[in-house]
Amino acid sequence: MEKPPAMDILPPPPPAIPSGVKPERLETPKCLPIRRSGFGKEGRRISLLTNHFKVTFGAMDGIFFQYSVSIISDDKRAVEGKGIGRKVIDKLYQTYASEFEGKTFAYDGEKSLYTVGSLPQNNFEFTVVLEESSFKRNGSPTEGDRKRSRQSYQSKLFKVEISFSAKIPMKSIASALKGNEVDNTQDALRVLDIILRQQAASRGCLLVRQSFFHDDVRNFTDLGGGITGCKGFHSSFRTTQSGLSLNMDVSTTMILTPGPVIDFLLANQNVRDPRHIKWDQAKKMLKNLRVKAMHNNMEFKIIGVSEKTCNEQYFSLKVKNGEGADGEGKTIEVTVYDYFVHHRKIELTYSAYLPCLNVGRPKRPNYLPLELCSLVSLQRYTKALSTMQRSSLVEKSRQKPQERIDIVTGAMSNFKFDEDPILSACGISIEKHLTQVEGRILNAPTLKVGNNENCNPHNGRWNFNNKKLFSPIRIERWAIVNFSARCDISYLSRELINCGRNKGIHIERPFTLIEEDHQWRRAGPITRVEKMFELLRSKLPGPPEFLLCVLPERKISDIYGPWKKKNLHELGIVTQCISPTKINDQYLTNVLLKINAKLGGTNSLLAVEHSPCIPFIKETPTMILGMDVSHGSPGQSDVPSVAAVVGSRSWPLISRYRASVRTQSPKVEMIDSLYKPVESGEDDGIMRELLIDFYQTSNSRKPGQIIIFRDGVSESQFNQVLNIELEQIIKALEHLGETTFPKFTVIVAQKNHHTKLFLDGAPDNVPPGTVVDTKVVHPRNYDFYMCAHAGRIGTSRPAHYHVLLDEIGFSADDLQKLVHSLSYVYQRSTTAVSIVAPICYAHLAAQQMGQFMKFDDSSDSSSSHGGITSAVSFLVPELPKLHEKVRSSMFFC
Repeated sequence: MEKPPAMDILPPPPPAIPSGVKPERLETPKCLPIRRSGFGKEGRRISLLTNHFKVTFGAMDGIFFQYSVSIISDDKRAVEGKGIGRKVIDKLYQTYASEFEGKTFAYDGEKSLYTVGSLPQNNFEFTVVLEESSFKRNGSPTEGDRKRSRQSYQSKLFKVEISFSAKIPMKSIASALKGNEVDNTQDALRVLDIILRQQAASRGCLLVRQSFFHDDVRNFTDLGGGITGCKGFHSSFRTTQSGLSLNMDVSTTMILTPGPVIDFLLANQNVRDPRHIKWDQAKKMLKNLRVKAMHNNMEFKIIGVSEKTCNEQYFSLKVKNGEGADGEGKTIEVTVYDYFVHHRKIELTYSAYLPCLNVGRPKRPNYLPLELCSLVSLQRYTKALSTMQRSSLVEKSRQKPQERIDIVTGAMSNFKFDEDPILSACGISIEKHLTQVEGRILNAPTLKVGNNENCNPHNGRWNFNNKKLFSPIRIERWAIVNFSARCDISYLSRELINCGRNKGIHIERPFTLIEEDHQWRRAGPITRVEKMFELLRSKLPGPPEFLLCVLPERKISDIYGPWKKKNLHELGIVTQCISPTKINDQYLTNVLLKINAKLGGTNSLLAVEHSPCIPFIKETPTMILGMDVSHGSPGQSDVPSVAAVVGSRSWPLISRYRASVRTQSPKVEMIDSLYKPVESGEDDGIMRELLIDFYQTSNSRKPGQIIIFRDGVSESQFNQVLNIELEQIIKALEHLGETTFPKFTVIVAQKNHHTKLFLDGAPDNVPPGTVVDTKVVHPRNYDFYMCAHAGRIGTSRPAHYHVLLDEIGFSADDLQKLVHSLSYVYQRSTTAVSIVAPICYAHLAAQQMGQFMKFDDSSDSSSSHGGITSAVSFLVPELPKLHEKVRSSMFFC
């Protein structure tokens, strides 16, 4: 394949295009997010409530003093467990309160504590005594040894050093509320958050970042597999345009289902009989979990599972030399089972033939029968959920708007934050009712469909009933392959052709319908795919332009990755995977929308694209980018992250996109392959590919403006987006020979936040098109909330857009209308999406290409042993490249 021409030999842009960002602008001082330039005015006004609670405070002239905390146990080891740390500090305060002259402090559970005003001195050193039983590391009666039994209850000493670290003025919050850029505002807000976290910890809550969860069965939802969803609350102090507020929201985390260990293992492995438990798997799952022993009500940490069963596992038991004897006694060997049944007189019903739990130390085992142990509540589960568990969590976590309002306002009343002595010392009080804000409802954009018809979405939705697609394709050489035993592909073929005809898509009869050979259904996924292609080659005269693939299971099929890789990487065939449960017109229409977009058709356009008359875009060639990074599942530290960028093509359209995808180091959020020169001197990065594609599809015009939508970054990473990613884009332009640069607008979109919007006085979700850019937004930065979609189930979550840079110079109204319109160009759907389509596409592209690696990876490939990952450098594998025939298609759609 010939390489596309380098852009340095292309004609220069017209002089009318102004210079934009210069590379030297990104040198020190670094770029910072811009200030808000104005507020939107368009749209119908609407009264809303939001889950922010107004915070009032005194003069804010106090100072938080930060102190470093070091806790060393009597065996000279630093204490790192948050639970132990809090117990030690609580005991320290009880013992030495007079040393602090009655001053209370907030402890973060790790290495810092904070006070309002200073402590009497800068450095302290204390010895704290904790009873062994108070932090649940007792020996077990199974040891039977009186000497060791005495050790079970001995005290343990901790050396605690407290030393002054820094001052954090509270007035920095007041200054930030006035719109000033103050360095330590976030530090001061973090202290306020730590105060609330400490209060939650004192109530026995599980703390997860800025959320806390109570041990209350009313908050538990069974997800299957021994996993439970636990509802709690998120709380965070935020500076807003109307002052300081406390953002309170309902939050959910996953915990291991508390209760008998045997019940957990049966559920986790989906077996009914303990004899069918896979103990190698159980050993990995149980390690480091906390259990409570029913015979003595003590807690232990599991370090392993015995190799032998309870009635075969011996240990040494010291007994007296006869009744009343004063001698030292003798040592006998006894099984764990016999000890509990005969020496402790505890009836065991099924433990004899099961392994024991080892709750001792590596060189000092301590065995307990399985049926005497129950999992302690509020133990987090941090691994990836299965598809079924995830679906169950989503379904059971939904709350209608009024229900969420009632829960959050009830929590504000119950927790009595105002009574906290540290908040009182700060002069802080928090209102108990939701903040009222004004929103605006933007009108939905008009769409163009087939036959030049206008389509006006209603309540964020439209349909193709009695309508044709705007630009339908023809499908002539195609086939259907069936990996599912329950799908009638002859019926599917007929219905798909009929539905396509109604939508304007001309579909010939498929060249062939291929059923998988029964003998391969138990083979591995790669083998099944290869065997299917052997059948295809034997029945097709040449390569098809399209393949419809029927999978055996929706979303979770292990055939999906190998099938996509074979088609998109090796053969260059566009493919659509389905797993229909019910074949009707709505289902087939949704499938055809994807197929049409993938094969180069267009389902609908914005009417302003068709004119074209999009403000700021019609006059100047404008490229729109959507950027996202997809990371491995929780607990997978050695799975590469996948960075995807989609770029608009065929200006002045903003509905067509091309994707470019690369791998990068695990869990790294900043995209490092936007500009990536290789040894040959040719830029092989993402931007070169997208810029050349834009030029080739836009009448040989280079972009004079680039609008970037970035997903998935937190506020602390905004500067990196400007100073790392934007700098790479500029270097890519330089590498292509550019001397005059386009203007940039950079927008971060966040969905993972906790601000909700509610209708004032109505139980329904806010209507689609709702936008809020006052009161609860940032006091300095340029941000706004938009709910473009219609929330039908649960409570809608608005997208939170942050404008980091705007050299193009959009007015607030024009930018909000553009963002709103980009929620209506998602070709896979006939509903407005909750976040702009370019970001949705980038997410889909990263997700789909990430499937290429899943089935290539071996679970033994990571350098980990015994749960400890070795410190070898991680070599990031490259993604297989897309075949040239599908490279520019919307394969991800």
